[in-house]
Amino acid sequence: MRGAVIYAPGDVRLEQRPNPTIVHPTDAVIRTVATCVCGSDLWDYRGINPVTEPTPIGHEYVGVVEEVGDQVETIQPGQFVIGSFFASDNTCPNCRNGYPSSCVHREFVGGCQAEYVRVPLADGTLVATPDQPAPELVPSLLALSDVMGTGWYAAAAAEVKPGSTVAVVGDGAVGLCAVIAARELGAQRIIAMSRHEPRQKLALEFGATDIVTERGDDGVARIKDMTDGIGADAVLECVGTGESMLQALRSTRPGGNVGFVGVPHGADIPAEELFYSHVGLRGGPAPVRANLPDLIERTFDGRIQPGKVFDLTLPLDQVGDAYRAMDERRAVKVLLRP
Repeated sequence: MRGAVIYAPGDVRLEQRPNPTIVHPTDAVIRTVATCVCGSDLWDYRGINPVTEPTPIGHEYVGVVEEVGDQVETIQPGQFVIGSFFASDNTCPNCRNGYPSSCVHREFVGGCQAEYVRVPLADGTLVATPDQPAPELVPSLLALSDVMGTGWYAAAAAEVKPGSTVAVVGDGAVGLCAVIAARELGAQRIIAMSRHEPRQKLALEFGATDIVTERGDDGVARIKDMTDGIGADAVLECVGTGESMLQALRSTRPGGNVGFVGVPHGADIPAEELFYSHVGLRGGPAPVRANLPDLIERTFDGRIQPGKVFDLTLPLDQVGDAYRAMDERRAVKVLLRP
């Protein structure tokens, strides 16, 4: 099969890789209908995460089940399925407590920018759609495998409630999906922090009520000005840098919460400042699997359309161009068609 492999920073190639097979009786193999490039893939592409050897890349996928292992009971060949970037059994204590991304048997599902993907723990990881989706639904269903699920977790972790004032730090695909989540959870005011006009327009379409272009201390001051000097009830941190984390913490009112889902890079949290702020902090790898049934229903019902974050679609053999477009911020998120 054809699949993307990262060799070094700035060097992603499409090459022939072995077709995946059933390794464990709980596995499934799916034929990829759509995959994409994630903002977190850019940490490797930019050399911020070390790349020490050629490695298959990509962790977002939707597709049709081709084959299942002997112990798979709920997933069947021919079903259209969505899964998370972490495989989970969906039965362990952490899964039952709503955190399948901390499953005691979790496995990272990588190498998904490819024509086929092996998914471990298929019964616990994959969720089948009610029927074969119309082509126009596929981008939104693909978004559920990571960015929509991650944006949803940012809002849930920050305890967004009906009537809340919410600020979203980050205008990438996750931040934009976090705007959708805040709207769906009943936020009254949603402040999207963005300097890029196309992303601002999409944030407004998704439900943002205000746009703030300032960053850092200036961004904090602007949020305070908009909230009578108090701060937002909930702040959704969707970047992962030191600046974005401090901006999020300092934009939150005492007793409010920050949901942080940007993979931290150089984001050291000042413990004493956090102590005196009375701000709650929760985050981590999004428990995507826990919310998939609900998000699939919202997508099929037309309540959410997170697939609009894909502003560029390319064939899989142009995966290198996809990475360049996102690295140069010419695209919010690139969908790849195998």
